[in-house]
Formats: sequence, C-alpha cells, structure tokens
Amino acid sequence: MLNRTLLYSLLLPCLGAGLLGCKYLERGKSTPPDAPPPLVQSVPLRAEGRFVAYPGADLVLGTDLGGTIREITAQEGDDIRQGQVLVRLDSRSDDAALREATARIKELDTDIGYQVKEVQRQESLAQQGIVTQQSLDAVRNQLSVLRARRDAAVATTERLKVVLAKLVISAPFNGSLLTRLVQPGETVLPGGALVRVAKMDQVRVEAEIDEFDLSRIRVGAPVTVRAEGQAGSWKGHVEEIPTNVTGRRLRPQDPSRPADTRVLLVKVALNESTPLKLGQRVELEISQTNH
Repeated sequence: MLNRTLLYSLLLPCLGAGLLGCKYLERGKSTPPDAPPPLVQSVPLRAEGRFVAYPGADLVLGTDLGGTIREITAQEGDDIRQGQVLVRLDSRSDDAALREATARIKELDTDIGYQVKEVQRQESLAQQGIVTQQSLDAVRNQLSVLRARRDAAVATTERLKVVLAKLVISAPFNGSLLTRLVQPGETVLPGGALVRVAKMDQVRVEAEIDEFDLSRIRVGAPVTVRAEGQAGSWKGHVEEIPTNVTGRRLRPQDPSRPADTRVLLVKVALNESTPLKLGQRVELEISQTNH
C-alpha cells in the first residue's frame, strides 16, 4: 500500500507538466492577435444599365422652320458623312421669292445708273442757272430712294438665303442615321424633330449603381458587360463616377430589389467593339477588392 501511494505522488507532477506543455503547443499554433488579416477577393458588384452614346454623339436633328418634307435621302441604319444632305423641306415658294428679289436688284441697278447720270446733268444745268435748286434736290432725292430700295432688296435676298439653308438638314458628323422620325409628304411645325443620328464609335454604358455602393467602386475598375439574348460578354472599365445621385430610370429585373432607390449613373467605357444597340439594356459585373 505504501509503495502504490509513493508511485502516485511521483506520476502526478509529470502528468500535470505534460498537459501544460500541450496547452502551450496549441497556443503557439494560433494566429498572433496583432497579425494583419489576409486579403479577401469580394464578389463582383452587379448592376444594370443601358448602352448610350457620349454627350454630343447622339443627336435629334430638327428644323427651325415649319414646312412639308420633300425628301429624306438616307434610310435607317445607313452610314452618313459630315455635311451630307439628309432632309429637304419644300422650298419652292422661297426659291421663287429669292428669284424675284434678285431680279428686283438688277432692275434697281439699272434705274440707279440712269438716275446718277440725271443728277450729274441737273448739277451741270444748275451751275449754268438753267434749272432751279429745287429741281436739283428732287433728282438727288430720287437717287437716294432708289438706293434705299436696292438695300432693302439685298436684305430680302440675304434673308431668303438663310431660310433656304434652314430647309436643308445636313449631317453634323460622320456616323449612322438611327431613326427617321418623319416621312416625305408630312408637314412639320417649327422645331419639329426629323431624324436621329449618332456616332457609333463613341459609345459606352451608363450603369445604375445604388448610392450605398459608392464606396465599393473606383475609376478604372474592370467591368464585364452582358446583354440578354446575346452570347458572350465584353470587357470595359469604370470611366467616370458622378458627384450627384438621381432617381432610378430602369425598373430592376430582380423583383426583390427596390425600384425607388437613388442611384449614381456610373459611366463605363468599353475596351472593345460590340453589336449592342443604343438604348439596349445590359447587365454589369464590376470587379472590386476588399481588405
């Protein structure tokens, strides 16, 4: 009995020391509390948007003057060149008025030439005392009237030329004719829209990003663009982040997402050409890295 008690007294300290050593070993394997957390690659930020043109690259051309459409020289989808005539309005009455004003100038030039000689003759006679000063003043006054009438006719021709120029609508740049908003024979009011044109080599995506996700995007972030019904995807990058928020323009396809939230219209430049059409709805994945 004494020997067993002595044996226990010798083994218990050794067992305690072993357990304590195991505890220290486990603590040594744990991550030090002051070590930085590892980098975590977050899931892409998903958003919806539309395919749009850069400002000034998508225009609706109209007319300052009303009238009847005489001719539209291009079809929808046609390539157009800067300065190419796209629409002509009926100008027959203004053409006739211009010819009339031009003929009137020629007529007045003839009358003025005759009146100049008459003034010179009357001045010679007045110096000889043959005609009175009153007669001389009368022919001089008639010359002034003829010259004033000529100035008015010249102003009329200039006005009519401006009118005729506005009845011809030309392409402001190289691009494509997207839509014919009128057809030959239709009558349009002043300010009426005629055709829509765009530069198809100056396009990008306008993405609607929830205002609460602003901190998750940055300029230059890689973007993947997809369109429903079209295979494949296209690469781009965040080009511009606006400084103001606006109301959502697109109704979310996901019914769980609210439709009345405020969004930022983030601009995404494309790194490659696409078959997308202006106004087409697209889906985006914006890459991001959190620490």
